[in-house]
Amino acid sequence: MPGLDVAAGLIFRKGRLLVTQRREGDSLGGFWEFPGGKREPGESWESCLKRELTEELGIEVAVGSLWETVDHVYPEREVHLRFFLCRLVRREPQTIGCQDLRWIRREELGGFKFPPADARLIERLSNSPDLWTLDAEPPASRSGGLVQDHEGHKGGE
Repeated sequence: MPGLDVAAGLIFRKGRLLVTQRREGDSLGGFWEFPGGKREPGESWESCLKRELTEELGIEVAVGSLWETVDHVYPEREVHLRFFLCRLVRREPQTIGCQDLRWIRREELGGFKFPPADARLIERLSNSPDLWTLDAEPPASRSGGLVQDHEGHKGGE
């Protein structure tokens, strides 16, 4: 079964998180997702994310800490997702490579249809209210493979 590496960005601004809608006709068309895309052979996760966000949304970001890792098996392929905290550096997002985009609040997450692979991430985002109060990446340090937030809580706790 072919595997696919995907880097995605968690971009917060004024208590909202940027989500994009996949184009109808694409794989998982109509689903909402966190912006990003496929990693090319030899490309770093961070370089992939910067490139994809420029291509699909016309934005420039600073890629921060890895916040979540998800490996999910769909009937047609296995997907390896890496979600990074990002800070918007330049330009407003545009719907270049997606059907729609929205800046949503934490309580709105349940009202959007996300791919099955994002279920654990959605739950974690829903249970991380402090993350939503920040416009930039929170100061983080690595500890035992988990990211600690600005109050020292380990991810998922």
